[in-house]
Amino acid sequence: MTHARTDDTPAPAQTPDHTYDVIVIGAGPVGENVADRARAAGLSAAIVESELVGGECSYWACMPSKALLRPVLAQADARRLPGLQRMAAGPLDTRAVLDRRDSFTSGWKDDGQVEWVDSTGTDLYRGHGRLAGERRVTVTGADGQVTTLAARHAVALCTGTRAALPDLPGMAAARPWTSREATSAEEVPGRLAVVGGGVVGAEMATAWQGLGARVTLLVRGEGLLAGMEPFAGELVAESLRAAGADVRTGVSVTALDRDASGVTLTLDDGSTLQADEVLFATGRTPRTGDLGLDAVGLTPGDWLTVDDTLRVTGSDWLYAVGDCNHRALLTHQGKYQARVAGAAIAARAQDRPLDTGAWGAHSATADHAAVPQVVFTDPEAASVGLTLAQAEAAGHRVRAVDQDLAAVAGAALFRDDYRGRARMIVDLDRETLLGATFVGPGTAELLHSATIAVAGEIPVDRLWHAVPAYPTISEVWLRLLEAYRG
Repeated sequence: MTHARTDDTPAPAQTPDHTYDVIVIGAGPVGENVADRARAAGLSAAIVESELVGGECSYWACMPSKALLRPVLAQADARRLPGLQRMAAGPLDTRAVLDRRDSFTSGWKDDGQVEWVDSTGTDLYRGHGRLAGERRVTVTGADGQVTTLAARHAVALCTGTRAALPDLPGMAAARPWTSREATSAEEVPGRLAVVGGGVVGAEMATAWQGLGARVTLLVRGEGLLAGMEPFAGELVAESLRAAGADVRTGVSVTALDRDASGVTLTLDDGSTLQADEVLFATGRTPRTGDLGLDAVGLTPGDWLTVDDTLRVTGSDWLYAVGDCNHRALLTHQGKYQARVAGAAIAARAQDRPLDTGAWGAHSATADHAAVPQVVFTDPEAASVGLTLAQAEAAGHRVRAVDQDLAAVAGAALFRDDYRGRARMIVDLDRETLLGATFVGPGTAELLHSATIAVAGEIPVDRLWHAVPAYPTISEVWLRLLEAYRG
């Protein structure tokens, strides 16, 4: 017979079913990398996943979205190249595009990812992982069975984010798309309303407009891609309009209603908009609401604050890696954090000294100084480090140097009617770069050179000797440096 406890004595801790050096909750790219680094250092590791091993990036974000976008961007380039224009004039083969997208998600099956986890020697637990106290994790499987795990050294939370939907009248009944539905849809909607002018909104508007939808993009602010230099959003908006999209800024949705004919959106000016589907790309919220954070004195649902080794503030064993710490909501940055965290966990477990200085092996310095990002629109927008406004707000004495990319021979050869712009932000006191932005077709591949310049703090005088090949778009570096030197 079971009796309820009537005193204040803590319940005895349950004996764990299994004990590991490191337990990771979340088997996306970030969690996989934490576990892999732990195993490479000789530590035992377990990883817990409630959905598909491989996470958001593999099935609903990076991979499927870029698979949808690549044919659209290739067609846009071909339409501006004599000799290809006639071939590129017709509509895309939508079924072929969607089938290729499906191949990159492995049909939303994670067998290959599970194989990789197994190859690292990491134990995989399927189910919902929750903290159950210090260094304790419970895993509740689909059948309700609970397994208790214990960590000798660290637990890493790598649970990412989910789409944040505003609380609007009619939202639930409208059954809106989030980024997941937008990247996995099996049919092209006739009319698609996209709410939000950030990366997801701009990319999905580009993809579905290119695949044949009539897109209306609704942006609450003054322009698209607010986190980048203003000219990035301006050029992307111009291109979307030229492709046939209706781009509206300074407008908000106040209510929704779905009936047999589609979705009616009521706007803040009193007008209405009809659509077959509506995508809300209005931000992200951390997947920390049901992780048992209260069991270790933290607030469920919060972003988790960490130091540069990715250890949660106030803890000596709990780590938060990737999107859930809100430092940089990007897969590549989360994987970078995972490498840093994995190295720090191993060093602490093995009583080795940590290198936590700027750019040290155990310090995620790039999160502050050199975060790269590409938006795969037409034109592509690529940036790293600080914008002019951010640099000035931080108190740096800077100079912005701009260049019209269309004047670069490699860009003119890339496609006719090329439009683009480049900017580098120079720290005048140190004569190094604080940031760079490139907007134009084919500029995504320019970004890593800029990232190296910013992260490496390479003096401008030394960059002068990094000679770009002719005729490539990267010759813009020479033009920027010439403009800076006068």
